[in-house]
Amino acid sequence: MAEIVLFHSALGPRPGVAAAAERLRAAGHVVHVPVLFPEPRVFDDAGPAMEYIERVGFDTLAARAAASVASLPNDLVYAGFSLAAGYAAALAATRPGARGALLLSGTPGPEGLGVTSWPAGVPVQVHSMAGDQWRDNDALARLAEFVRSSGAECSVFDYPGSGHLFADPSLPEQYDPAAADLMWERILDLLARLDPAA
Repeated sequence: MAEIVLFHSALGPRPGVAAAAERLRAAGHVVHVPVLFPEPRVFDDAGPAMEYIERVGFDTLAARAAASVASLPNDLVYAGFSLAAGYAAALAATRPGARGALLLSGTPGPEGLGVTSWPAGVPVQVHSMAGDQWRDNDALARLAEFVRSSGAECSVFDYPGSGHLFADPSLPEQYDPAAADLMWERILDLLARLDPAA
């Protein structure tokens, strides 16, 4: 069993985030789903979402992400969708005891993580579609090299297609059930390997 913090994307705590948490819980894991927005908001489109986030401030969201785990155990797996992949990666890199990082439809570079090397025992999985317009291939390559150079595992999984939040069934124009099922299979495999009782 792993204890996981799952951060929502810029679209907010949509039903797809709750569905992801339930999928992980059904596999026996403990999942926390913090709400990063100061007020309950969900969005259907990136434009209004990013306008809202710019008003709130990226630093405010990062501070809320850090505060949301302050009372939780150290041995967490950090997961984040899209924009929040950066918060998940930063916490996995800087908070002692992290067990793993799951970066879902997000490709943060290593420059903003707040560390000069990735913790050697913390594996990373990155899941995104090859044709995703929001995917930053250069940042992804830098992150993978940064993680691997410390001796940690970094698995980069590319899926055919162009959907950004392709694992969110509440976004039918982006959702790809086959890719989503494969993503969850790979995630659950990693979580099983992280389980000391396995």
